Amino acid sequence: MAGEPQSDCLFCKIVSGEVPATIVRESETTVAFRDINPQAPTHVLVIPKAHHRDAAALAAAAPEIAADVLREAGEVAAQEKVDSAGYRIVFNTGTGAGQTVWHAHAHVLGGRGLNWPPG
Repeated sequence: MAGEPQSDCLFCKIVSGEVPATIVRESETTVAFRDINPQAPTHVLVIPKAHHRDAAALAAAAPEIAADVLREAGEVAAQEKVDSAGYRIVFNTGTGAGQTVWHAHAHVLGGRGLNWPPG
């Protein structure tokens, strides 16, 4: 069910503390941690603590939590000192877009030039 922890979800296991992660921020509704395969000098994932399959599902079911994820992404950028130079927030939604973990998450990328269009 949407919002409920899933026993087979890596990110739900990070939220519960079952799987370790390098946490950089935590709020009542979100957790932010370093990506284990960084694509930029700053690469942090911001996830809702509640399980939602992808960004679209999160926005439909819990728009206030989707807003929390975006707000925390901005806070991560400021904390990581990439906010003034520029940073990117990416939500991959679906296999064709590169989503590999089926729990909504935002990638905060910065610390190098980020060309357009992306890869």
